[in-house]
Amino acid sequence: MKLFNVKKVDEVKKIIDEAFSDIWSKYELVPIEKSLGRVAYEDLHSPIELPEFSRSVVDGYAVLSKDTHGAGESMPVFLNVIGRVEMGQVATDTIKSSTAIYVPTGAMIPPGADAVVMIEYVENLDENIIAVYTPVAPGQGIIKKGDDIKKGHKVLSKGKRIRARDIGVLSALGIEFIKVYEKIKVSVISTGDEIVNPFGEVSFGQIRDINTYLISAMAEESGAEISLKLLVEDDFDELIEAIKKALQVSEIVVLSGGSSVGAKDMTAKAIEFMDGGEIFVHGVAVKPGKPTIVGKIGDKAIFGLPGHPSSAMIIYKLFVDYLIRKYYSMNEDTIYVEASCSENIHSDPGKETYQPVELIEKNGAYEAIPIYGKSATISKVAKSIGYIKITENKEGIKKGEKVRVALF
Repeated sequence: MKLFNVKKVDEVKKIIDEAFSDIWSKYELVPIEKSLGRVAYEDLHSPIELPEFSRSVVDGYAVLSKDTHGAGESMPVFLNVIGRVEMGQVATDTIKSSTAIYVPTGAMIPPGADAVVMIEYVENLDENIIAVYTPVAPGQGIIKKGDDIKKGHKVLSKGKRIRARDIGVLSALGIEFIKVYEKIKVSVISTGDEIVNPFGEVSFGQIRDINTYLISAMAEESGAEISLKLLVEDDFDELIEAIKKALQVSEIVVLSGGSSVGAKDMTAKAIEFMDGGEIFVHGVAVKPGKPTIVGKIGDKAIFGLPGHPSSAMIIYKLFVDYLIRKYYSMNEDTIYVEASCSENIHSDPGKETYQPVELIEKNGAYEAIPIYGKSATISKVAKSIGYIKITENKEGIKKGEKVRVALF
């Protein structure tokens, strides 16, 4: 019987790095309103100062701050009003000693002014005279030119997923188009005589296809585009044809099921049968997900994931998502939550254990509750919000021990 030649998780990631060091790297130019969720292809720097002119952040009067020194409720300072600045207009009048100009929020600061007194601290004695009841310091009530963003300042980093707030910044800078990575294309193939279309007729003894939809959705969450989804029986020729179709339309092919070493586990054999097919990894020292395959056909990546949904989900996150992030030059941005473990968790020394958990808030802190059950159970997938990594040299986690939960 053929046995696995297992490798550690870090070894597998190093193999992925070396095998795909010259990864497919393409970009497209898109309008910013179409860039939400895409990944920046290059660092982006501001072409202008922001704001482009000094402006008021309050409704009030632009003044020389030194003119307000000593102002108070019982002894106000009196200033001559020499005009007002309209919204969206250039301020032309110049502030001189003992003068003031009305400025609404967002309006340009007149030349010579270095502060704005809020209107709440001003009394209009007539059309030309105001009484100021509080002193202001230089810069008070003003956002100066370039205070927000300096010209040349980096506003977006290569490999950053673009959020709504980034689009707001880009529009403020007048940037209409942006280079983003072309979406990497992924094909998902599920195998098994017992696996059938979940939305058709299901005979007794058959199992609805979960992994095609689960893995496809996870790939889309990673930023990929699903180019093909196929369900094939345990037939070698049919599997070969499915892989050929997938290679034509995608950079990454993910096969679910058939990665073990049983009589009907044909993934490894199919990869090696293809022209240019290589297998770098067949077996990982990890629980769950030992029968994992990492390979290459030509310049395309191919992964063989376990058939059980929760195992497939963990292995996808460890290796397929890792490669997609590499393509997008994305830094590690897994979100971790600190929690205490609700009970003892056993693990097998010599292999990394990835224990799915759910989180509950208890007395202002989080508690991680292990989700047990066979890896084939879908409820295990539904309940798990993340997982705890238990290193290979550790026998488990004790109840109450502090852990880091990596969120899916």
